[in-house]
Amino acid sequence: MKILLICLITIFIDAENVMEKLYLKNGCNSCHGMYGEGIGASPRLQGVKEETLLRRLRNLQKGITRSANGAIMVSFAKALDENQTIQMAKYLSNLKTYIPKERYEIEYDPAGDGGS
Repeated sequence: MKILLICLITIFIDAENVMEKLYLKNGCNSCHGMYGEGIGASPRLQGVKEETLLRRLRNLQKGITRSANGAIMVSFAKALDENQTIQMAKYLSNLKTYIPKERYEIEYDPAGDGGS
């Protein structure tokens, strides 16, 4: 039983790593951000429901886009096979912004010195 569980976890982690590599290789991060947070006019992908992302990817594969800027996504979506499309939707829906354990917090003093 433990071996089966370990194998399933390993397969899941491997699939996630493959999707991360595909996301980076295709340059998705240059428009959608490293963690799918969205940049400028490019939409946020992280936290969007898997079903919604899958529907959008399949629409893009059919050449259907919601905006003129989305036309560039058609070729990226068409390059994914059915399994990759499903796995990419799952990967994107589970993306989380990386927050380091130790964050540098700037102290705010309302009196301040009037500087920038």
